Amino acid sequence: MAGRIREQSIAEVREKARIDDVVAQYVTLRNAGGGSLKGLCPFHDEKSPSFHVTPSRGFYHCFGCQAGGDVISFVMEIDGLTFAEAVERLAEKSGVQLQRDESGDDAPAHRGPQRSRLVDAHRQAQEFYAEQLATPDALTARQFLDQRGFDQAAAQRFGVGFSPRDGEALVRHLRGRGFSTDELVAAGLAAVGRSPYDRFRSRLMWPIREATGDTIGFGARRLFDDDRVEAKYLNTSETAIYKKSQVLYGIDLARREIARGSQAVIVEGYTDVMACHLAGIGTAVATCGTAFGDEHARVLRRFLADHQEFRGEVIFTFDGDAAGQKAALRAFGGDQNFVSQTYVAVEPGGLDPCDLRMQQGDEAVRDLIARRVPLYRFVLGNVVGRHDLDRADGRVDALREGARLVSSVRDRSKVDAFARELAQLVGVDPDEARAEVRRAAARQAKQGSGAGTGTGQPARETVVRGGASPEAPGEQPVPRREGPDLRDPRFTLEREVLKLLLQHPAALARSQAQAGVDDFTHPTCRAVWELVEAAGGPAAAASDPTWGARLRDAATGRPEVSSAISALGVEPVLTAREPDEHYAEQHVVRLLELTVLRRIAEVKSRLQRTNPVDQPDVYNRMFGELAALEQHRRTLRDHIVGVE
Repeated sequence: MAGRIREQSIAEVREKARIDDVVAQYVTLRNAGGGSLKGLCPFHDEKSPSFHVTPSRGFYHCFGCQAGGDVISFVMEIDGLTFAEAVERLAEKSGVQLQRDESGDDAPAHRGPQRSRLVDAHRQAQEFYAEQLATPDALTARQFLDQRGFDQAAAQRFGVGFSPRDGEALVRHLRGRGFSTDELVAAGLAAVGRSPYDRFRSRLMWPIREATGDTIGFGARRLFDDDRVEAKYLNTSETAIYKKSQVLYGIDLARREIARGSQAVIVEGYTDVMACHLAGIGTAVATCGTAFGDEHARVLRRFLADHQEFRGEVIFTFDGDAAGQKAALRAFGGDQNFVSQTYVAVEPGGLDPCDLRMQQGDEAVRDLIARRVPLYRFVLGNVVGRHDLDRADGRVDALREGARLVSSVRDRSKVDAFARELAQLVGVDPDEARAEVRRAAARQAKQGSGAGTGTGQPARETVVRGGASPEAPGEQPVPRREGPDLRDPRFTLEREVLKLLLQHPAALARSQAQAGVDDFTHPTCRAVWELVEAAGGPAAAASDPTWGARLRDAATGRPEVSSAISALGVEPVLTAREPDEHYAEQHVVRLLELTVLRRIAEVKSRLQRTNPVDQPDVYNRMFGELAALEQHRRTLRDHIVGVE
């Protein structure tokens, strides 16, 4: 679409798209007091919540990685969208009709279909597939579901459908509703040979949704022997909206239960998720055609409230065969992604949750989850169990192999406990197990030439955020600090005045005392105030609810200033009551007093360096200036006392 989005439309989006509602789709937020909410930062790994959201100001800020901004910048970072794409997505969600300037020349270059179009194509495709499940051609699909214990209500609950055997049915359907071939190909719903054709044909279809409920892809199960694609399951290829390493099937249905119970159950397939939910395990999710990885863990942690205050549990379900044991080893390698305790639930007969529910009922599925065992114990038990512990050499080999596993743990606080567990399993003294773990760690460090952590992981940590930068996709540096730490107590008063400006501009606008750029000594605070003056000052802020966001937009290219604006917009002011003009005036006058005190110190220093005999005029002028400054300081002090 040509034309730049008008500023009035952007302001309307900021006003109507509540930042707490948008952030809560990705992060479990809890009340932090003072009108603020907090949770685990979705942009970097942390074990205690430093991510704050202040709905009344429309800002978020992480005091750990310094990510911050308004509702538009949050969507840009979390979903890797451009500014225009984020505005379009929020406008669609909040019912804002965007207005555009049709000037053309200054409009940004068109780069593929809009996200909203791709999401809408998937929504209509899901509805189409669901309707097709009721047709005569879908009899085999309905029988497949019925044989696994899923009735029509279950299919509707999970949005299951059927892709017709006609290879162009979906293309015709969506093109008839205004979608272009380019849009369908970009969405992963169609491909082009001699002509456009459906990406999925004659398969049982599961919609894959984001936590928000938007369908962004599909999982497709083979049903017919004459299907030319032999893979049992096909998934949507990577697209602008579907990244398999970041998607969990069922997260849209499970996210609230995960947050409520601080528990997540990770199963292996779509039917397993359905079986768990129908059996009462509403926290079940599954990966989509890929192994559970770090990005999946990061998605879960946002909903688990996975930090020291709220310890939860992550339960993996694996088959008891070799493939299940291999999967458990992979999960153990990512165990340190969670503060929550990690467990494994394995059915003795090797049944997955879907088969277990079919054969033994819902209660058996609930019992499977209840009988979970710690992940580290399961993995160590499998490693040790491969050796004959009745033989001395078998015990030595078991200890060595187990020690290699324990030494790979990145969380050093867990190593000693795992070493004791290993000693108990093998039947050796704990000190012997600890010594073998240390030797294994030394060997791994030597093999890695000191460049890694012993697990093949790089020693350097980066802050990972949702929006990819051109230089390093998926990584963005913490904003460079300009000058001393803004949280230094020396700058408390400057911070408080700016917080009042951003959070309670009306109180500052009614104050009789007026600050200026020279009253701020920290370079970032000075830069913020310069933007304030350029935007019309506190009076302009008091009459514009989107003023804070526009102020941050004006700091483009200065990440330390943008970060400071978002931080000051969410950090609580230093009073339990609602700040009024008296509170604001008190702080502004104190700031002015500090400026006068600095000038007094400067004049006194010059006086000490001036000879009153050689330079009597200069000396007398400075002495008079000093007297005037001292009088001004007393006036300000009396004003502060009067306000108090």
